Amino acid sequence: MLTDACGQIEIDVPRDRAGSFEPEIVKKRQRRLTDVDEVVLSLYARGLTTGEISAHFADIYGAAVSKDTISRITDRVVEEMTAWHTRPLERVYAAVFIDALHVKIRDGQVGPRPVYAAIGVDLAGHRDVLGMWAGEGDGESAKYWLAVLTELKNRGVADIFFLVCDGLKGLPQSVGAAFPDTVVQTCVIHLIRGTFRYAGRQHRDAIAKALRPIYTAVNAEAAAAALDAFEAEWGNRYPAAIRLWRNAWSEFIPFLDYDTEIRKVICSTNAIESLNARYRRAVRARGHFPTEQAALKCLYLVTRSLDPTGTGQKRWTMRWKPALNAFAITFADRMPGSETT
Repeated sequence: MLTDACGQIEIDVPRDRAGSFEPEIVKKRQRRLTDVDEVVLSLYARGLTTGEISAHFADIYGAAVSKDTISRITDRVVEEMTAWHTRPLERVYAAVFIDALHVKIRDGQVGPRPVYAAIGVDLAGHRDVLGMWAGEGDGESAKYWLAVLTELKNRGVADIFFLVCDGLKGLPQSVGAAFPDTVVQTCVIHLIRGTFRYAGRQHRDAIAKALRPIYTAVNAEAAAAALDAFEAEWGNRYPAAIRLWRNAWSEFIPFLDYDTEIRKVICSTNAIESLNARYRRAVRARGHFPTEQAALKCLYLVTRSLDPTGTGQKRWTMRWKPALNAFAITFADRMPGSETT
């Protein structure tokens, strides 16, 4: 060993003659890796193919794990996934956030398929992924959402106070067929982003300032007046942005009738978009899946690996506490047990 400060240094490395050192990854005299299943499932959830996982074991551990073995390991979660997908749900949810992402699946030929996902927040503030469903065709369908909501009803859900979505056409009718008392709320953030898509970059700050009185209005009448003012100022330059708000108006205004604390938690679909971002990361790594089951298996493993320490759930629950108190007052007649009091 040479150093700039004091020249050559001799070091004495002791030999482990007593054999006290215990390797952690590959144990002494070990011929087969332990915890292979968990490593495989973790890598599969991150979007690696069976071939890439096999190569990973060869590179890192010097172990030969065939693609067939890896497929058998991942197939073991199918039964667990089925049980998870058919488990009983809570009777009442304060809010359910829904959205769909597109996954490339080989069905004769590779093409995009919608995968529907829903997150429910119960009356204790607990957030839970209610399920994932692979749809047909290449686009999100309000008709398919009716089938999803009907399944949730069959799994024990009796009431949902708010269903928050991105403004899919025909969705309010589907929701009304399954849960007549549920308020369908369009994501305000989606409307703002949609407005910016039509606006020139040089006008975005001014438009953001002009939009604020609309979604912070004290009631629907004040919001309508603010939208008229926005149209008078920007309608000639960006008529498509005005049309966007007019078309979504009936699904935008419901949250204006409620307490500020309720508005904060139902004004956006950020909860489901955060989940979809994790899904897309795994899907992007794979490119496409050979079967529908392979796609759902990967997404389920992503779901299973969410928030391993539980700190995210705690932060979420604390954030919802003020809103849950407002829910208890606003929807007192629909709270569990209210029918017996």
